[in-house]
Amino acid sequence: MVEPVSLNHYRDDQLWAVVASIGRTTRVAAVFTNRLAALSDRAWREQQVNEYANLLRTSRQPAPLYSVRPIRRADLPRTWRPLPALGFLQGKFI
Repeated sequence: MVEPVSLNHYRDDQLWAVVASIGRTTRVAAVFTNRLAALSDRAWREQQVNEYANLLRTSRQPAPLYSVRPIRRADLPRTWRPLPALGFLQGKFI
């Protein structure tokens, strides 16, 4: 017989965050349930930054650096939204 999983325990599970950093400012760009998916997303975001490097230079936008780290669901702000790949919209780092 399979033992049921407690939903309270599931909600407290560790998540994996892709974190965008520019200087001292950091933002959670995306959140995943497993590390492999987070690493894949980080690689995709870094590829996008490399492809748009010329655009970032000409618009004088610093390129975000991406990392993967564990995060708890409770540490995410209530109003959190995923970041775009380049880390900014309308000239502002979100």
